Amino acid sequence: MVNINALGLIFPNTYDELVPQLVKHRTMASVPFGGRYRMIDFTLSGMVNAGIENVTVIAKKNYHSLMDHLGSGREWDLVRKRGGLNIVPPYAQSQSKVYHGRVEALYSIVNFLAEQKEKYVVISDCNVASDLNFAHLIDAHVKSGANVTMVYERAEIAKPITTDNYTFTMDDAGRVTEIRWNDYRMGVQNLSMGVIVMDREELIAMVKDAAVQNRMYLERDILGPSLKILHVQGYEYSGYRARIYDIKSYFDENMRLLCPENVAQLFPTERPVYTKVRDEAPVRYAMDCQVHRCIVADGCIIEGEVENCVLFRGVKVSKGAKVKNCVLMQGTTVEPGVTLDYIVTDKNVTITADKHLRGNESFPVYVEKNTVV
Repeated sequence: MVNINALGLIFPNTYDELVPQLVKHRTMASVPFGGRYRMIDFTLSGMVNAGIENVTVIAKKNYHSLMDHLGSGREWDLVRKRGGLNIVPPYAQSQSKVYHGRVEALYSIVNFLAEQKEKYVVISDCNVASDLNFAHLIDAHVKSGANVTMVYERAEIAKPITTDNYTFTMDDAGRVTEIRWNDYRMGVQNLSMGVIVMDREELIAMVKDAAVQNRMYLERDILGPSLKILHVQGYEYSGYRARIYDIKSYFDENMRLLCPENVAQLFPTERPVYTKVRDEAPVRYAMDCQVHRCIVADGCIIEGEVENCVLFRGVKVSKGAKVKNCVLMQGTTVEPGVTLDYIVTDKNVTITADKHLRGNESFPVYVEKNTVV
């Protein structure tokens, strides 16, 4: 299904405070995931697969890595004369500022939104990797006749609560009757996935009105108090998803991809996930290396023992090293005699010879980017 009547708006920084270690040099959207992808790849690919050809990324800070990854948008077929990929940095206009909530960010591009031709807007965050079918979502929104459609999943809220999360209550027809912010209730809830669909012109009117009243948050300050006059519909997503809310969840979600069934659900052949292409050599396995139950990206050199790990591009595990239950990002070098267990390394980390680093399942140890241990 091709849908050219919607544009996409992506917020890459919304949940940066969840993983301060990982976003010291990048945004949540550009956090590496699954061996060769970034978190934004899933949202951006989903939009492109639905036929959305006009996508704007509204950056806030630390977006150099994001711009390097997205480039011109060629890998997502978003190099267009009209529309395509558009990255909006802070202070893009003289009256704009670093935003706090979605309303402030949208107000900074309200003139840009007014110039667009698409009828609908799809708004999304980047802390959830999923196989959401945006074409079905937009179709369901149109058929429901709702003003706003919000995507949710049936899940428990991560405890302790570390940042903004939204849960809904709905009537039998799926209409949202209450939006809760940082709900304290235990058990399975209708938990927002940070994806909203609505009419573009209606969004512009809402944003202008909210800006005058100094309201910053779309769900909390606009939609929540207006449920009696706005038809807000819920759309349940029941497929596979990876939600990142701290280092532990980041580690766990990468580990879950070691199960082939999970990979098949997150990366369906009919809706491929695109990412930046790097021309690197295939993985080189030494004659006496040992590799068991791992994801190993291209460019890696494996000479030692690796078990139950996710290795990103260009990782080198030297002879005599033993790496188990680890997530090693691009360019990590593990020298001879090293033992690693439950470790997450950022990019270009070097673990020098004969070092022993060990975390545990409940507390994986993180090693910062460009660190030599």
